[in-house]
Amino acid sequence: MRRLGVRSTILSCYTGYITQAIINNFAPLLFLTFQSDYGISLTLIGTMITVNFGVQLLVDLLATKYADAIGYRKCLVIAHILCGTGLILLAVLPNVLPIPVIGLFAASALYAIGGGLIEVLVSPVIEACPTQNKKAAMSLLHSFYCWGQVSVVAISTLFFVLAGVQNWMILACIWAVVPLLNAVLFMFVPIHRLVREGENPIKIRELLRGRTFWLCVILMICAGSSEIAIGQWASAFAESGLKVSKTVGDLLGPCLFAVCMGISRVMFSVIGGKIDLKKALTVASVGCVGGYLLCALAPQSQAWLGLVGCGVVGLFVAIMWPGIFSYATERIPKGGTALFALLALAGDLGCMSGPSMVGGVADQFGGSLSVGIGVGVIFPLLMFFVLLFTKSRQSEKETDRSVKGSQNE
Repeated sequence: MRRLGVRSTILSCYTGYITQAIINNFAPLLFLTFQSDYGISLTLIGTMITVNFGVQLLVDLLATKYADAIGYRKCLVIAHILCGTGLILLAVLPNVLPIPVIGLFAASALYAIGGGLIEVLVSPVIEACPTQNKKAAMSLLHSFYCWGQVSVVAISTLFFVLAGVQNWMILACIWAVVPLLNAVLFMFVPIHRLVREGENPIKIRELLRGRTFWLCVILMICAGSSEIAIGQWASAFAESGLKVSKTVGDLLGPCLFAVCMGISRVMFSVIGGKIDLKKALTVASVGCVGGYLLCALAPQSQAWLGLVGCGVVGLFVAIMWPGIFSYATERIPKGGTALFALLALAGDLGCMSGPSMVGGVADQFGGSLSVGIGVGVIFPLLMFFVLLFTKSRQSEKETDRSVKGSQNE
């Protein structure tokens, strides 16, 4: 079979992010089901999230050293096969092992390996594609994670209504088809190099010595936590806060969050090229803080305000992850795979810590997710203060010119 065109590369990358959405958002729809069927506490479920993103974090770290040597194509094919296999095992292992939670942890760890590779490699593949507006392409790519999340929630909810939530194992196997088919597509699409021939990417040692790199690391930790702390707990938050059915909770919680996030990313892909990224990220952090506080402080009699807060967080958190990737590549243009892998690692560190903290705090306060989410506001708040005391790109240029001028004198 002959190689396909660049558009097929972009399509396969979009599907890769849909795969990411499946492995990150399918299991959270079943958190309360796992709790009731297998007797798992919220703290243990939070630990399951930690294992998922912790494994992705480890994969991010290993990818900085081995992804270029193995090759993007092989890594992406393997990644999608692992995601599909992990989803199938999620349906099988808890029901055949004497301790169901071990099966849940093992399956999530397996698809987390694939998810980590996808996260590290898909963004640089898109960045390397010959497109005009890199910021727009990156934001549009990340919007497919949101549309994937919406699809996971909507289709899964419809399945639960028609077939019953007790048959979720069948749906897990159906979702596994998406990454398995995309694995085949990645065997044939063209893969472009992020760093051009004749150029050497910055070595990891040099990256670690850069102040700008560590700034981006802190921002990515905040972005990952701000997004996933709400995304992972939105379904349970809607069910427990509004006292509604699982169907309504799934539609009002994670689906609303993902739709708002997807709309925002599509809009940013259209106008993002005209906006200063630092200012955009600062506004996003402020809006995210407002959304978190709305979730946490909504009175019980007006719990619907908490769902509005979920939507607000979705609108503002949307540009954080793709925006920071673009922010980093603008300032470290020769970062190569190592830059994307280390930033993904930082993002996964946030994804791992935020939801776990929400679940742990909620358990300590009698299962109150409002309190847990309220504590999670520290991450977007930290992002705001980091950006507030960071020089703009223009200021950096002016400082560089003044330093050079004083040296010439």
